[in-house]
Formats: sequence, structure tokens, C-alpha cells
Amino acid sequence: MNKINVEQFKAMIRSGCANLENHAAEINTLNVFPVPDGDTGTNMSMTFSNGYSEAMKCSSDSISDVAKAFSRGLLMGARGNSGVITSQIFRGFYQHIEGKSEIETADISQAFENGARVAYKAILKPVEGTILTVIREASWYANHDFETEPFEIETYFDKLVRYSAESLERTPEYLPVLKEVGVVDSGGAGLLKILEGFKAYIDGNPIDFAEKKEEAEAVNPALLLDNEEFGYCTEFIIRLDENIVKTFDEKVLKKKLNDMGGESLVVVKDEDLVKVHVHTLKPGDALNIGQRYGEFVKLKIENMQEQHSTIIASAGTEPKKKEEPKKVKEPQKYGIVAVAAGEGVTQLFYDLGTDIVVSGGQTMNPSTEDFVKVCNELDNCENIFIFPNNSNIILAAKQTQSVLSDRNIFVIETKSVQAGLSAVGMFNKQGEIEDIITDLNDVISNVDASSVTYAIKDTVFDGVEVKEGDYIAIAGKSIISSGKERKKVVLQLLDKLFENDEKELITLIVGEDKDDREVAEIESYINENSDLECEIIDGGQPVYSYLIGLE
Repeated sequence: MNKINVEQFKAMIRSGCANLENHAAEINTLNVFPVPDGDTGTNMSMTFSNGYSEAMKCSSDSISDVAKAFSRGLLMGARGNSGVITSQIFRGFYQHIEGKSEIETADISQAFENGARVAYKAILKPVEGTILTVIREASWYANHDFETEPFEIETYFDKLVRYSAESLERTPEYLPVLKEVGVVDSGGAGLLKILEGFKAYIDGNPIDFAEKKEEAEAVNPALLLDNEEFGYCTEFIIRLDENIVKTFDEKVLKKKLNDMGGESLVVVKDEDLVKVHVHTLKPGDALNIGQRYGEFVKLKIENMQEQHSTIIASAGTEPKKKEEPKKVKEPQKYGIVAVAAGEGVTQLFYDLGTDIVVSGGQTMNPSTEDFVKVCNELDNCENIFIFPNNSNIILAAKQTQSVLSDRNIFVIETKSVQAGLSAVGMFNKQGEIEDIITDLNDVISNVDASSVTYAIKDTVFDGVEVKEGDYIAIAGKSIISSGKERKKVVLQLLDKLFENDEKELITLIVGEDKDDREVAEIESYINENSDLECEIIDGGQPVYSYLIGLE
């Protein structure tokens, strides 16, 4: 093959999109921390799907126009750091082929090299051992080979995929933490799936979207929906029938939930109680399966797009929709946008003066388009401050500044909800921009963020052995403790935090799976074993039982 025309280009994008989507859940598991918010595969797939959708809408017979639409779609749909970097790679690709109706091997080779350059420039502090390394090394070696001895497009993609795979395998050499946990970079793995999809089309074997995945690693219900829907987070606790307790097998229940299309599965048995967490498009089916084993002690269904929880009495009850905040009409000097999940946390951000809270956080990272939309709603605000409250959301938020270049948008790099709440609470709407930014950064630097969640896989990290289903305590970038008793894990984390005698306030943001008695006991432990002022917030956030801020 000597050239690629516009229809072939579209088909190539489709094959790459399908291959990425089909392996999204598998890529999600390549997470350093064994926590249930490893969503690189989901973020990249949703980003790429948005680009693919825009490319398909373009009716031009010029590859340049389609590549431009594709690049724009990727930018607007960019979610998470890897999603943003992916959008920049193909932004650079488009820039190099601009004005061309067809492209040859030389065009493709140089376009990918330019994509690597643009992606590196977009990141303030590029980190090697990531998707950036994979695209840089693979595109350079492939282009070097072509310039040494030119070849056709099929050979180019053979080399690009091979060099990408080799570079991906080397990522743990750049980042020791990957080697310690035994994984490669998840963003690089996602890029490889895209390129493998491209190659499959070029070789005459295009990859199609899987209608139904047989294994849990290959399914992600969120990817099968329109942008407005992402399924339901379904949780329930069953008291097993006495005739089933001794013979109950967690693996059997997992398989049944998996076969019905369940994702993010966690099944934990404790004596005669079984706790189930599953993401599904049909929560009623999950409840029907669970009910065969015994009686419900507790159940909850949360619409993951709305990011709010409602306790329901039966499987057929729809979650209540939360009333949207009213659009601000009065002219304002400053507007505040924050990202949060959980009704309590969301309400607290509003109480502290936030104008719009974007639904999302540790899971289901908002896209650039989500931020653009809310900034447009605040068209009466002279200056807009965005608080991402998660390190994986910062890049997507920053893309808003380039999309809305005519607006005064400032992204405050809050990497946790704890830091975000402290910063928004100290926002001085009467101050000048430079002073506000300085003060906010001072506040953020004073907040130490920790959390307690559950493990989704077995691993060893920082010398701490973690088993799937265990509770784990995380402080900064370290796992402090792991175990089956949540309270014990929390107290071990607190003992570690108490070692810092320079802090004065500790804030516990309690998740949706709260136990009031446990919370009271933890509060007493803090009061008895430290001089810290303690504040308890009913956050209602998913995934994380406790978010702890120390300042």
C-alpha cells in the first residue's frame, strides 16, 4: 500500500478505536495502586471514541479535514492525563498532514514524530516511562528505518507497533514503581492497542467492536453507552441462607455477575454476610442474582453519570435526580468550578461558594468538553477558577484554557478533594488574581491527603502485602496498611499521621458505605491520641470509605 485515502483513514481510526475499547478494562488493571479507580483504559477509550465520532461526521474527501475533526474531537473528549496526551499526539499528527487529501508512508512517519513532539510540549514536566516515551521512541525508530531505506505503509505499521511494544516493555526501567508492582505503563499500553488496531486494518484484518465480552477483563459497560449514560454502581449486602453458608463460593457469584455484563466486581464474604459491588447497565438483574443466596441487609444503586446515591426499596425503583444548580445571572468578577463526587462533598463545595460542581473524581474523570460547557454557563464571570481535585483531571481542565482562549480561566492544581475543599474555603472573592493564586497555592501545599479504600487485586507495594478485597490505607504515594478490618486499617493510618506534630486540624470525609458506630469510635481515637482538632464530614463519596485531610 502506497497511499491512504480518506475512507481508508476513517476505517483505520475505527479499527484502532475498537481495539482500544475492547481492551479498556484490561488496561484499567495496569494500575500501580490496587484501587478501584484505575481508569486509564476507560479514559483513553472515551477520549478516542469522541474523536472517532467526530471523524465519522466529517463528509470531506480530504484526509486533512477528517484529521482535523478527529483531533478536535479528541481534544474535547479528553479525559485523564493519558487521554489528554493521546489528543496531543494526534493534534501533532494532524498538523503535519494539514492540507493533504491523501497520505503516503513518509507523511505518516513524520506525522507520528511530530505528534510525539507536540505531546511533549503540552506537558509541563514530561515523565519518562509513560505513553510519552512509547510514542517518542517508536515514532523515532520507525522514521529512522524509513529514512534509511524507504518502505510501504504495511511495513511502517509493522515497525511502529513492534517498536511501541518494545518501548512499553521498557517502561518499568524508567519508573521503578512499575517494576515493583509488576506492570507496564497503562497509557503506553492503551496507545499500543490503538496502533495495533491501525495495523490490523492496514493488514486487511480490521478489528470490530465486541458486542459481548466473555471475560471481566474485556468489558466496560460505560463504553457501550452514549456520553450521557455510564450505567449504575450497584452495591448490596446479603445475609446468606443457613443452608448456603458452608457451601457458598465467591467465585461462582462473581462469574454469574460477570456473565450478565458486570464490571468493577468485588465480592467479599464475612461469616454469613456477603458484600457485592458491581457496575452494570441492569442493576435489577444483579439484585435478582444476589437474592437467590439470601436476604438483603442493605442495597444501594447509584447513577454514575449523576454521581449521587439513592437507597431504594426494590430493584425497579429509579434513583431520584438531583436538582441542577441554578445558573448565575448576576455579573461576577470570579466564578468557581470544582470537581466532586458524593452528595455531601458536592453540597459542601456549594456551601463554600462554588458556582458549579462538575460530577466526577476518582472514577469517571470529566472531559475537557465538560469543563468547556460549565465555563460557558458562567459567561457572566470575568474570571473562572477551576479546582480539578484529582491529579488525573488537571490536564483535561487545562485544555479548557486553550479551547476558550478568549476567557480568563485559571486552573488551580488541587490533587485531592481535601485540598480542594480547603482552597475553595479560603478563596477571597474580593482579592486580586495574583494574590488569590498565591494564597490558594499556600493553602494547597499545607494539606496532606490520605484515604482508605478497597483493593481490586493482589499485590505487594512498599513492602505491604495487599490481598484483593482488603481495605487499604494510602498516604500520599504510599500504602500504609492493608487488612480485612476497615477500622483497624484506619487506625494504623492515623497512627502514621499522628507522627506529624506540625499539623493542627484533621478532617475525615466519610464515604457512602459509612458505619456511624465506626466513625464515632475513630473520632474518639483521634481525640484520645492526638491534639488535633477533628472535623467529620458526611461526604457520601463512592469508592473511598474515608478521605482524610491533615493541615
